[in-house]
Order: sequence, then structure tokens, then C-alpha cells
Amino acid sequence: MASEARQVDVVVVGLGVGGEEVAGRLAAAGLQVIGVEHNLVGGECPYWGCIPTKIMVRAGDALAEARRIPGLAGTSSVQPDWAPVAKRIRDEATDDWNDKVAVDRFTGKGGTFVRGTATITGPGRVRVGDQEYAATRGLVIATGTAAVIPPIEGLAGTPYWTNREAVEAATLPASMLVLGGGAIGCELAQVYARFGVRVTIVEGSARLLAMEEPESSAVAAAALTADGVTIRTGVRASRVSYSDGFQVTLSDGSVLAGERLLVATGRAARLTDLGLETIGLDSGARFLDVDDRMRAGENIWAVGDVTGNGAFTHMAMYEADIAVRDILGQGGPGADYRARPRVTFLDPEIGAVGLTERQAREAGLAVQVGQVPLAYTSRGFVHGPGNEGHIKLIADRDRGVLVGGTTAGPSGGEMLGALSVAIHAEVPISTLLSTIWAYPTFHRGLGDALKALA
Repeated sequence: MASEARQVDVVVVGLGVGGEEVAGRLAAAGLQVIGVEHNLVGGECPYWGCIPTKIMVRAGDALAEARRIPGLAGTSSVQPDWAPVAKRIRDEATDDWNDKVAVDRFTGKGGTFVRGTATITGPGRVRVGDQEYAATRGLVIATGTAAVIPPIEGLAGTPYWTNREAVEAATLPASMLVLGGGAIGCELAQVYARFGVRVTIVEGSARLLAMEEPESSAVAAAALTADGVTIRTGVRASRVSYSDGFQVTLSDGSVLAGERLLVATGRAARLTDLGLETIGLDSGARFLDVDDRMRAGENIWAVGDVTGNGAFTHMAMYEADIAVRDILGQGGPGADYRARPRVTFLDPEIGAVGLTERQAREAGLAVQVGQVPLAYTSRGFVHGPGNEGHIKLIADRDRGVLVGGTTAGPSGGEMLGALSVAIHAEVPISTLLSTIWAYPTFHRGLGDALKALA
């Protein structure tokens, strides 16, 4: 028999990065908060995303740097070993995929944790198992995304991998096929290749990283090719079969074989079977529409991947802060997505913020482009092997401000910081041109690229 609904202030459905931040801060502020999570508190990022994959990237980069010693500093012999990488992910990063620390962090702030699958049953009402909760202030939806598994003939039922299995692997396969040439597919492909795995990427678009600048796609393709990755663009998988390994038939009739198959064809918001229709929201929507205060409806907030504003930890944290302030009545600035940053953690690292050149032109702006190859800068010359990359700036000539930029290279993500501030604060290009850029740094190349906008 169902128990009587328990009255609380807020129910947070999903305790990934954004949900945990909202639930923890509201609980610390003295509200009665129920946090519901069906998997691990912390979500994708600490267990299968940002943190473990960057540990993998760091290890692969170390191998690549060691291989660059000849011609720079002597001779080197490199023998990859996956065991310490897997151990660090298991023991240091994920606690063997145990979320006790995260749960204790939330409950230590005064929140009540409920592990299970949440079903929204009406305005302010959520059921988990036999218990129903009635939230007087409202609901926060932060259910994140899941890997999209395309309807390819023969794929269902095979032991294909998503990013989760690729991160959890204690040993590496001899070969791997990767469906998808976006950030996840490219990052994992490069790491695996640097540890000796024969990797092939299959990407349906004409280029890798199709949402980034074409110059970044070219840099990524060259780097992956140099690491031994085979790249097939402009073709799609039409059929998959499995028997002691995978065989993938492509749309051009060719057949690829690999010990493992990694599906990295995108992610979709977890919104189905949540009961959204009971609160007037579309359960079939791709994402939840929110206003600049993260409100999806009356006494309903949504944060993180489910809003469709970028499936990144930093975006979830940004939106969580806005939602918390709104729920607590603290005011402050609303959401402003003009300077959304993103980094693809390849070697070279590709950072981007704001609009691409194509997006700026499609928006009808008076576009100016300033660009410099990183190898042409003084620091790029000094760096030598591994200095591939570029800086590309997109300006609105009419307003005299930057609206986008890409910083690709050994410190691509770190160089991005200055551009994020410039775009977010709408710093005049005239001011940026008079900035003193430290020498010899990679970021000094920003000054060189700016000169083309004068």
C-alpha cells in the first residue's frame, strides 16, 4: 500500500553535476531537499566522462611527448602500459564506481538522498518506489543525457561499447572501430591508438568535429592520422554483425572489422518515462525549453544537459547557479549563452567559444576573421614537434567586438580563457589591440590574430 506523500520544499530529479549542485546548495541554505538518483551521484562526468577520460588523455599525451624526444633532447624508447591508467581511474578517480563520497557530501549539507527511478505524478509531486514526495516550492529536473544508439541493422544485442565501457576497460583490445567523429569519438580514438590499438573512425559528415571550424577539423584529422588512426568520413554504418569480433558494413559497401565497436554518435536527454506530461511538458521533446532563470514551467526548473544548451559540466554548473539563485529569490544575472566555451581534449587541444565563422555569417553579422597558425608564433617555433594548431578570431565589424574564437594547440583550452572573457564582456577590439600579451607565450598569438581585425 502506498504511503502518504511526504511534504518537502524541493525535489531534485537527477543528481549529476547540475542536480547535485542545486540540491546541495538548497539543502545548505536550509530547505528540505529530496535528491533522487537512479545511478551514481555526480553523474557522467566523474565516473565515465570528464575526469576519467582526461586521465586517459593525460596518459596518452605523456606517451606522445616521450616519442617527441628524438630531435629535441636525445633518444627515447616507449612501451605503453594500460594497467596504471586503468588503476588510477578505478582507484583514484571513481572509487571503483562507488558514489559514497558524493552521497555523503550531499547528505552532509542536510539533503535527503533517495536512490531509485523518479516518476513525476503531478505538479510538485514525484514518486520513487512506494513513496511519493510533494514539493511546496517546486521540482528541479536534471536527468542528464544518455548515449544515442542508432538503429543500425544488427547492432542491437551485440556487445558494443559506449564511452562507459571504453572508460571502464581494464585491458585494451587489439583493434577498435569508432562510430562517430565528434569530441568523444576522437578523444577516445587518439588515446587508444597511442596505447597501440588499431583504430578506425567512421563519421557520416564530410569531416571530423563537424560543429567546429573547418581548420580545427583538419588539425584533428592530421593529428589522429599521425597517431595511426584510420579515418573514414562521408560514410555511415549500414549493418553490424558480431562473431568473435565486429564486422561493420558501410554505406559505400566496404566492410570493416574490429575486436571492439565504440558507439559515439551523440547523446540525448533522458526525458522519456519521466511523467513530464503530468506537469504540462512534452515528454517527447528533445530538450526542455527554459527561460533565462532556468524555469521550464510554474515551479519547475531544469538544468544541465536536458536544457540543450551544451552537454558540458561547466554549463550544468552555470545553469545550476542561476536556478539556485532563482529558487532562493536572490536575483542576479540570468542565463547568457553568447560565450559558451568548449574544449576537445585532443593533442593538439582544440578550444572554442561563441560563434564559428559559419554561424556568424548565418546570423547576418558583418564578419571579420583574424587568423594565425600557431607554429608561426614565437612560442610555437620554440615548442617544435607537437606545435600544430591555430588561433582564429571571429569579429562583428559593426559593433567592433569578438563573437567567437578558436584556440587550437598544445595549450588550446588554456588559451581560450582570454577569449571567453573578451566575448562575454564585449571588450572592444580596440582595447584588445592595446593589450600587453606576455612574450613568448602561446596566447601572445591572440595579439597577432587581432591585428588582422584592425
